[in-house]
Parts: sequence; structure tokens; C-alpha cells
Amino acid sequence: MSGTIQSVERAAAILRALAMEAEPAALSEVALAVDLPKPTTHGLLRTLCSSGLVEQDESTGGYTLSPEVVLMGSQRIDPNELRSRALNWTDALAARTGEAVRLGALSRSSVLVVHHVFRADTPGQVIETGARLPLHATALGKVLLAFDPSAVRALPGRDLEAYTYRTGTDRSALLRQLADVRDTGWSATVDEHVPGVAEVAAVVRDRGGYAVAAVGVVGRVDSVCDGLLRPRQELVDEVLAAGRSISRELGHGREP
Repeated sequence: MSGTIQSVERAAAILRALAMEAEPAALSEVALAVDLPKPTTHGLLRTLCSSGLVEQDESTGGYTLSPEVVLMGSQRIDPNELRSRALNWTDALAARTGEAVRLGALSRSSVLVVHHVFRADTPGQVIETGARLPLHATALGKVLLAFDPSAVRALPGRDLEAYTYRTGTDRSALLRQLADVRDTGWSATVDEHVPGVAEVAAVVRDRGGYAVAAVGVVGRVDSVCDGLLRPRQELVDEVLAAGRSISRELGHGREP
């Protein structure tokens, strides 16, 4: 059998078209991108949705790749390797700042906490290694969203879940915030996931320059931030330095 199957070719074209979009695409946009009639495109999209390869946004009706497809071809560093390579730097960050430290990576549309270092002076803490955190309401998650396109595609197209009164739930507003994170290399959240808690996080890159993780400090708002709820600059500097150090440990910036 030397011929190709037309329906598979068309489905592949639709998947490629959706992979180029950060926002859910309307039926008419998809049909135009693949040069097919709207009824034909709609039938293919329905089949792709039923197969779990494409998702349709409930509020807008737009289509986007499912998180499973987005992550299917991604080369993710093994969490155990990431933890072992970052261990010295995360422990040093906790010692220098006096705050708890978390190292997180993208996993199944959330942040997987790969390593957690306790704050030294606070008893009764619970180990968070293995926990999952929301992308849109944590500093670790916002760093991943800013630098990893597959993380953005893993977000739901509708309004995001609110964890506190300060959680940003508008997807479009969040995407605008991420431009600032890309400019600075770090993100901060205050009261967005857990009341009374603030975070600062920075990106971690691998040898190829890809964002594979985020590292950050987490603590009480009055400890992490100044009186204007801005993250303390010394903490930001320490977190950025830790991100660069772990990145170098993973080969980023080294000569081949």
C-alpha cells in the first residue's frame, strides 16, 4: 500500500495548525488554516476531540490541543535526576534566605514539586515533594507558563480556578502578565494560592536552553515582601542566582 490516507493527512494538518496557536482557535480559523470546508473540518475536529487529542473550550467553542498531546513529544528531564542535580543549590538557597525552597517541573497541566527544603526556624512543616500546584496561582507555575509554550497550552481556555480572593482567574490577563516574567526571568505571587503566603521563583534551563523547571522561595508575606507587598530585592537576587546555578549544572551556558 503506497498511497496515503486522506483523512489522516487532514487530521495531522489540523493538529499542526492548532500547535501554532496559543489561544483556542475558532472553527472558521481552523478551516482557513487547513484549507478545508467548515463541515469537513468540524467532523475531523469532533473525531479528534472524542479521541482525546483536541479539546473544545466550553465558553468560546474554540479548539486547542489537549495537554496530553502537548506533552507527548516533550523531552522532560527525569524528576529524580533534576532533584539530585539541583540539591546543593536548593539547600544553599534555603540557608541563605531563611525561607523554604521548592523546585518544580511541568507535569500533567500542573507544577510537580520535585524537591522541597524546609524553612529552618518553623516547626510542624509538611513535606511537599510530590505535591501538585496550580500553574496560574503560584510563582513556580507562572515561570513555567512564561517560558514553556506547552505549559500555556495546558491551561484551560475558560476562567481559571480561584484559590483566594487574590487569585487571578482571567486567562487573557494572565497571558499579559507573563510578558513581564519573560522580561525579568522571575515571578512573584502574594496570597494567590494560600492566604498569607508569598513566593518568588526563577526559571531553570537545560543544555539546549529549554525551560525544564522553576526554583523559588516560599514563606510568609511579611517575610518575603516589603511593606508595599513587593518581593524583597535580595530574595529575588538569590532566587535568580540559584536558577542560573542549577541551569549551569544541567549544562546551560557551557561550551559543547
